[in-house]
Amino acid sequence: MNKHILLTPLTIGNQTIANRLIVAPMAGVTDNPFRRLAKSFGAGHAVSEMIIADTALYARQKSLYRANFSGEIAPISAQVAGAEPDKLAQAVRFQVENGACIVDINMGCPAKKVCRKLSGSALLQDLDLVKRLLDSAVESVADLGVPITLKTRLGFANGQENILTVAKIAENAGISALAIHGRTREDFYTGNARYELIRQVKADAKIPIIVNGDIDSPQKAKWVQEYTGADAVMIGRAGQGRPWIFRDIAHYLATGELLPSPSVSELREIVLAHLDELYQFYGEYSGCRIARKHIAWYTGGLANSNAFREAMYREETTSGQYKVVDEFLKVTQANK
Repeated sequence: MNKHILLTPLTIGNQTIANRLIVAPMAGVTDNPFRRLAKSFGAGHAVSEMIIADTALYARQKSLYRANFSGEIAPISAQVAGAEPDKLAQAVRFQVENGACIVDINMGCPAKKVCRKLSGSALLQDLDLVKRLLDSAVESVADLGVPITLKTRLGFANGQENILTVAKIAENAGISALAIHGRTREDFYTGNARYELIRQVKADAKIPIIVNGDIDSPQKAKWVQEYTGADAVMIGRAGQGRPWIFRDIAHYLATGELLPSPSVSELREIVLAHLDELYQFYGEYSGCRIARKHIAWYTGGLANSNAFREAMYREETTSGQYKVVDEFLKVTQANK
């Protein structure tokens, strides 16, 4: 069997990533511990959480966590978002100085608090501003040869999909790769992702095109890539509580066979190791609270998980939280 394209290296500008399975940037999820975990399961690349392009925010603790790339496998990619060309350029430069080898521009986030500031996917309403922002971002690090990538959506509203035009603007600006989520901002995350326009973008593009949206299984990853012709697939929500999805996809593409779900024993090892990383990274207070959503994702669908989660949410210390998770998974394993 020939090696599937998704298992081969991908070049983005002057950087090469090991394969074409990419972790989508997700605010509050794809932090340093999660990115390293996903890469340990075979993801070839991971993009950081969105960092707001405002120098006044760089010193905020949340931004410092998001821009922490310690221990990551290169090339490191930082995502920035903003609506002012000068500030965006400064943010790009800042992240390169902070260790980023690739900087990604966010024009896809549908969150109201982001769009209210005419950032994220709200920018798709103003193509002149899109051009000025991308030109500014690329020029800001042209002397360093750092590739700039773009993540976006099909358009702002249904019936007003302008991704074909946005893709041309991005290519002309010198963007090195384009990731497209198959929904508009109006869709948010409802309904089904659409891939036909992404297929059209890929047919005309001279830069790598990365397809994103509803890729939640090995079979779907294979089908979506082959249908669109995309150079890579980007996986977001399907990796929440299931970081081994990258291993599953790689195995399926290499062998045509599906791996079984992790045993409770393996799940326990994964969860406890992830908790250790979160506690070490964030400290006692934040570590305990940030871990809660990950624990809930990991344990969804297990017997008695609702009662367990209620008990877990009441724990206010990392040691207490770790203990109830460990005990629940041990009991679940024993009952299998």
